[in-house]
Amino acid sequence: MAEEFEGRDLSEAVFWGVDLSKASFRDVNMTDVTMRNVWVVNVDIDGLVDRVKINGVDVTDYVNEHDPWYPLRAMLRPTDPDGMRAAWRALEEAWAATIERARRLTEERLHESVGGEWSFVQTLRHLAFAMDKWFSVPILGDAAFHPIGIPNSGSADFGWPGLDRDADPSLDEVLAVRAERSARLQAFLDSLTTADFTRHVEVLENGQAPVNECLYTVFEEEFEHNRYALRDLAHLEAL
Repeated sequence: MAEEFEGRDLSEAVFWGVDLSKASFRDVNMTDVTMRNVWVVNVDIDGLVDRVKINGVDVTDYVNEHDPWYPLRAMLRPTDPDGMRAAWRALEEAWAATIERARRLTEERLHESVGGEWSFVQTLRHLAFAMDKWFSVPILGDAAFHPIGIPNSGSADFGWPGLDRDADPSLDEVLAVRAERSARLQAFLDSLTTADFTRHVEVLENGQAPVNECLYTVFEEEFEHNRYALRDLAHLEAL
């Protein structure tokens, strides 16, 4: 089995004569990376593009002009409170449109898996979990997770307090939880200051993390799973 590197700090590492063919990179920070004499063949890159040169050609503008998720993609790691508030508003607007689209399908379809992935309802349940893991519990101090939450598969057996493995909520029930959690996050962001960014909190399973990184994780989860949901909705609409 191929070696896996998770949660490792490889900053300033040097890779020389290394075979990275068929490697996968997820949630990786590649800022200021330099690559020389590399083969970039059949490569699929999905992420924030800012000042990227390939063979001396700056491809940044071209990529972003053709990226349907830009500029929302570029808003996910703001450096000030106003940016945090703007990012959350934009994410809420994006999800409102997705939920409106989903409501045109039957409840049965919204509980249906596409390609072995989470159903639409399960996706929203996972986002409730992510909100609790990275915001409600560590930042607001909640004692437990909402029962409907679904953790990622690799963390299913961690022992998250409050989760109900047998929960089977309807779309409306999940959306009610989402609305409540979203309102609490909005209220927190309304009073957020720059000084709050570097305050460290304890995140279950992950350990100490600054508040801004916790919020970035919430934003990234919302962004990526909205894209997945739209992909799967397109499939369900075609049935």
